[in-house]
Amino acid sequence: MANLSRSIKADKYTQFVSHGFGKDLAKNLGLPQPAVLRRFDPAQPLISGPVLVLGSTEGAEQLASALLDWKLDVRRVATPKQKLGAIILVLDELADPTELSEPLRTAGSSLRDLSSNGRVVTVSRPAAADQEPAVAAARHGVDGILRSLAKELRAGATGNGIVLAEGVSTTAPSALGALRFFLSGRSAFVDGQFLTVTSEGGAQPADWAHPLAGKVAVVTGAARGIGAAIARTLARDGAQLIVVDVPQAGDHLAGVANEVHGTALQLDITREDAGERILAHAEERYGKLDIVVHNAGITRDKLLANMDQGRWDSVIAVNIAAQLRINQALLASKVFLGERPHIVSVASTSGIAGNRGQTNYAASKAGVIGMVRSSARLLAEHGGTINAVAPGFIETDMTAKIPFATREVARRLNSLLQGGRPEDVAETIAFLASEAAGGITGNVLRVCGQNMVGQ
Repeated sequence: MANLSRSIKADKYTQFVSHGFGKDLAKNLGLPQPAVLRRFDPAQPLISGPVLVLGSTEGAEQLASALLDWKLDVRRVATPKQKLGAIILVLDELADPTELSEPLRTAGSSLRDLSSNGRVVTVSRPAAADQEPAVAAARHGVDGILRSLAKELRAGATGNGIVLAEGVSTTAPSALGALRFFLSGRSAFVDGQFLTVTSEGGAQPADWAHPLAGKVAVVTGAARGIGAAIARTLARDGAQLIVVDVPQAGDHLAGVANEVHGTALQLDITREDAGERILAHAEERYGKLDIVVHNAGITRDKLLANMDQGRWDSVIAVNIAAQLRINQALLASKVFLGERPHIVSVASTSGIAGNRGQTNYAASKAGVIGMVRSSARLLAEHGGTINAVAPGFIETDMTAKIPFATREVARRLNSLLQGGRPEDVAETIAFLASEAAGGITGNVLRVCGQNMVGQ
């Protein structure tokens, strides 16, 4: 709870303008009014209010029927001026851009009825170079629509998209898993993003409250910050934890391990035998390893003109070379390849859009993205997945040291007008590490509130 309290206090402006005098003052002066986001609470319903499913295809009918099994209030036609919890726009059979007009105008007429912290989710197919030009144009049009619409939403509402590979149904396990993630508070700081469901693989958990029950997970860089939040979230979802960090962070690491009832492994991940040592620890303590989260990372910022070899090499060594070496060990071990293994790597928006003074860091995080996309086929051979999460501005001890004015600007440069929390990154990783995401691989999902850089 300490980290949660700290992240709430970190953005006092958001708290001030969310109610009473502060809210009125901000409105009268035309100041930004970021909403307090609805975050995951297992005691709260998946979504508050009716869910409007738009679309005339068989896939839309099947999806609406599946949502009824979740005990949601599903509507196929909107009731004017009735608040909606979510709008799901099913566009899975587009063949021409002219077909976008009617469903989008219908959705637009209901946007004013979307509740605070509501959700808009599109379901579509990917555009490809070998398709008829009209088909590719229509399908890629959804990309521009969703990203633009997400920037129009207010009051903490978000817009995200699910892209179904050819042959994947709207009710495939991971299509439903991605939809549940986007509807829930787990995706509070994910906005304007797409997840591609690559196969019919995956499975709905027997217990949505503990989707990682029976799994053994490793989290590197787990002594504090985002890494500690990841460990707590995976443990809350039912996983047994091995938390890893350098010996210098041993006291903090032991505290996290005790909190999540896991085991601690003090280890420099740049060691040549780091992968083997992680596997040996997992086999000795738990007999297997199901999930690996590559979170450990460092920054050594400097303009390239002033960059020395030590700064460059250390960032590459920790942020990408260590992951490549550990993954090689994982893919050669039956301890990890026993049953549907999952790897999730932490990248960064710096690796997508770049950042001044971070050529070394951006190279390493872009390298993570390349590694994930290339490694998807290797994990698929064993029924596993590998994905990346790219955080934007997240409220941590590190960002708290940024000068006030710079920090305030960074917080507001996204569609949600605020910084994210470590648990926002952790919730996304927990989903991608679950069986509900078993048909999702090679994806890079930004957790950035639709930061105004890159896509």
